Amino acid sequence: MSVNLEYYRIFYFTAKYGSFTQAARILDSSQPNVTRTMNNLEAALGCRLFVRSRKGVSLTPEGERLFGRIETAYEEILAGENELLEARLLVSGSLSVAVSEIALHALMLPVLQRFKAAHPLVRIQLFNHSAPQAVRALETGMAELAVVSTPAGASGTLRETRLLPFQDVLIAGRSFRALAGREVSIKEAASFPLVTLSRETGSYQFLSGFFAANGLVLEPAVEAATTDQVLPLVRYDIGLGFVPGEMAEAALREEAVFPVRLRERIPERQIVLIEDKSRPLSGAALALKNEILRGRSPAR
Repeated sequence: MSVNLEYYRIFYFTAKYGSFTQAARILDSSQPNVTRTMNNLEAALGCRLFVRSRKGVSLTPEGERLFGRIETAYEEILAGENELLEARLLVSGSLSVAVSEIALHALMLPVLQRFKAAHPLVRIQLFNHSAPQAVRALETGMAELAVVSTPAGASGTLRETRLLPFQDVLIAGRSFRALAGREVSIKEAASFPLVTLSRETGSYQFLSGFFAANGLVLEPAVEAATTDQVLPLVRYDIGLGFVPGEMAEAALREEAVFPVRLRERIPERQIVLIEDKSRPLSGAALALKNEILRGRSPAR
């Protein structure tokens, strides 16, 4: 049986308010049109749905059974529309974003603060991912956006947008004071124990490439899980460590560590936004993307 779905919408309002006239007013239609539509629906279903009287209309037993089904379905449709509207207006909604530790400290914390202040009911699922993990999260649809440090290795439908440049520095603790105040070659630095991030991270890949460009093989004494672990390991003289300059500033001011001045220049890196252009962003993710772009370096 094929019945025009618009008939059921008109049936819903007619049954709900018990009046052809009231249904017509709500639907911005006319009473004769509503009456004619309900007559067509009854004819299509082969049964009477309404009992007509001077006071309006009431449902027959068949009409009651149909209304029970139609009411549930129509109100689910309305609920779905409201959810989409709220998400579009960012009254509610959710988003998932993969953020590397460096990107979180260098850029994303104030961005997230502004976003939550403007959209307090939007739920954010934050994944602490390395750049390679973030790329995989985007490819599988686990995350809508990723904000990570280079090299990220995005390809195919994944696109990078540069946000903020940063510079890695080599730091050391008190036991390595012999290196302070003079220029040190990367070869000499490599003769000391080194603390790096794990091999699965983009930062390790970056340092490995830097060493290779200078004819060396990166062989760390300690591989830390997070950048936050590198600094205390250096402070306690476990080895020399490479960290983003901004993350080392406080410890350098306190003279808990000191910078090792390298002869070879460490290449600049970038915090980048990565998104999958083959998938549309949700309203919440689009709003966060715009907030991220507002927070990027004006020079870039």
